[in-house]
Amino acid sequence: MNEKEIFDRICRGDEKALEELYKKYYRMMTKLVITNSGTEQEGKDIYQEALIVFWQKAISGNLVLTSKISTYIYSICLNLWRKELDRKSRLSHEQKDSPEYQNEDKKERIRIIRECIDQLDDTCRKVISYYYYDKMSMSDIADKLGFANTDTAKTKKYKCKKKLDELIKSQYTESDFLD
Repeated sequence: MNEKEIFDRICRGDEKALEELYKKYYRMMTKLVITNSGTEQEGKDIYQEALIVFWQKAISGNLVLTSKISTYIYSICLNLWRKELDRKSRLSHEQKDSPEYQNEDKKERIRIIRECIDQLDDTCRKVISYYYYDKMSMSDIADKLGFANTDTAKTKKYKCKKKLDELIKSQYTESDFLD
């Protein structure tokens, strides 16, 4: 059966002709989606949607083909897949902006920082923990750790913070923190 016969039969509502068309171009249309960041199931879904569009236009009598059927259906699939990719992209951005995502992101950052704090020497771990987690003053930290004065505690905090920054930078990339 040639394309004209298939098209004429579809225009008359012949579902068998549509099934033949489905089988004939299945691999071509699903490959379009797969090669453009999709799965075979997504390709199958897009192809089925495209055939529904084609079917509806054909049986309405408003479709005048100026190209091969495969070219026409391919363009429908391409447009549907682009819309789907755009929808996925928007959804992904919305998820990243959602409070749940941000909360998970924050938890991961805290886990990374804690992991690196655990790699510091005992004094640095204490200075960092007392200052950032326990919100102790530099004066209290100096007293608790037996430093000569507040300035010594400030200097130690600065050096420990610098070590922590270097550890984090050596083990993680910026993208681990800035998504």
